[in-house]
Amino acid sequence: MWLSNSVIVILFLFPTFGVDANYFGTSNDNDDQCFCKLKGSIDDCSCSVDTVDHFNNMKIYPRLRSLLVKDYFRFYKVNLKQECPFWSDDSRCAIRYCHVEPCQDEDIPAGLKGDVSRHNHYNENPADKYSAPRPLEDCERSSQDYNKELGYLNTTISVKNYEEFEMWQKHDDAVDNFCVSETSPGEYVDLLLNPERYTGYRGPSAHRIWRSIYMENCFRPEKSTRNFVQSKMNGMCLEKRVFYRVVSGLHSSINIHLCSKYLLSEKDSLETVSAGAQWGPNLSELQRRFSPETTGGEGPTWLKNLYFIYLLELRALAKAAPYLLREEYYTGNDEDDRDTRLAVHDFLNVVRSFPDHFNESVMFNGGAQDKALKEEFRQHFRNISRIMDCVGCDKCKLWGKLQIHGLGTALKILFSGKFDRWEPTLDDITKQQFYLERSEIVALINAFGRLSDSVFELEMFRQMMR
Repeated sequence: MWLSNSVIVILFLFPTFGVDANYFGTSNDNDDQCFCKLKGSIDDCSCSVDTVDHFNNMKIYPRLRSLLVKDYFRFYKVNLKQECPFWSDDSRCAIRYCHVEPCQDEDIPAGLKGDVSRHNHYNENPADKYSAPRPLEDCERSSQDYNKELGYLNTTISVKNYEEFEMWQKHDDAVDNFCVSETSPGEYVDLLLNPERYTGYRGPSAHRIWRSIYMENCFRPEKSTRNFVQSKMNGMCLEKRVFYRVVSGLHSSINIHLCSKYLLSEKDSLETVSAGAQWGPNLSELQRRFSPETTGGEGPTWLKNLYFIYLLELRALAKAAPYLLREEYYTGNDEDDRDTRLAVHDFLNVVRSFPDHFNESVMFNGGAQDKALKEEFRQHFRNISRIMDCVGCDKCKLWGKLQIHGLGTALKILFSGKFDRWEPTLDDITKQQFYLERSEIVALINAFGRLSDSVFELEMFRQMMR
């Protein structure tokens, strides 16, 4: 996994908010003394930790477990060979568990092969989702045909016009996207065969990734020193607090993934572990990373930020639901595609039933100054997406890129403004349309699945402590 044992130093240097008394139980019962038994409201949100725990563990988690094994969501196209743009990559992980095995051509569902047409969302026939638009000359009718069919309207698009639409869309995407587009499409990876877990990737390389994210790309209190553990961040504006809590929450989630899928072995060296190695929960590692005693009292705050990012991505899914409900989720397997659509509809209906979603409408409403802050917000996150190419472990890079891609898609949905006025009609194809690539949808659902898994695993650790 791409969080090393030494990364706790970075967590200590770059916290979010001070610990509040209502984070812990007040009962004498041991069940409520666990440091990860969080209580109270979630900062900058209107609901409580207990509400999220129950909603996720009883309704969301089981649905995602069955949804994410579907072919549409298990195959993710990613470029793991893109060079780090910030420093020379001098720490490639040689441990076998860092390796990612890309899919062979015969393993990829037929409907996912080839490049996806940007306008496939509007095709009437799902089988045409990956074919280019028909050229105008193939659709021309003779003058006799036109005379026979009075009032015929030619709605086909010429190749030249289609290419112009593509250029316009790329420009729009550059303005809206919170992640930097990859220079090449990469290769398909089966996420089920390359699960996120501890790989042994650690040391200066892993340390440098998070140091660059926190020190160079997170908003920080003005005039703060390098070590601002006790700094008060409540004076920061909402938008900057949201950015920091999102990064902190993602960091906490990845730490929980590491601890819940830890390499359990008595060997001193990961390189010598047998092929039959086992992964499982490591309670002592979780305590080291999050207990107040080892984190200067900050660990429970970092855990609470997991719930913050969970609510933010949950809101993005609810906001995008009208769009996502119209997707075909096409892979070429009619029966599986039908089951996937039913599962997505059921999942999104549950998502929309949650009563206390994150409220993004209160952000970036201050005129020109907030418009500039919004662009700064976006550029900071784009830089973080580029830092993912600097991760030295391929498996860690895969899951880091996917979760950042999913979070970036959620931010795009919340803050591009296009979903606020999106309608499921196609009055004019030349109008600016909000469009999600298949990879964005896959990343969005899988990234939320990682957060859901973290919330669920946290409850499992609580039971272990009891």
